Amino acid sequence: MNPSDQYHKWVEWSDEGGAYIGRCPDLITGIHGDDPIRLYGELCEVIDDVVQHFEEEGRALPAARVRPMQKVR
Repeated sequence: MNPSDQYHKWVEWSDEGGAYIGRCPDLITGIHGDDPIRLYGELCEVIDDVVQHFEEEGRALPAARVRPMQKVR
């Protein structure tokens, strides 16, 4: 598993900003764009870069705390 896979990432529309927002709150505030599919790819690249930066600095990655909603049984 790629270390960045442990972090929840999503893209949502923002009426306030008039753009799509890509989020990964455990690592970054967010990025924005007009195309949700392209934005998700860019978000994954940014997260990979952040993880690489932590590793190069010898710093521990923050714990992944944000999780997608679970289906209630």
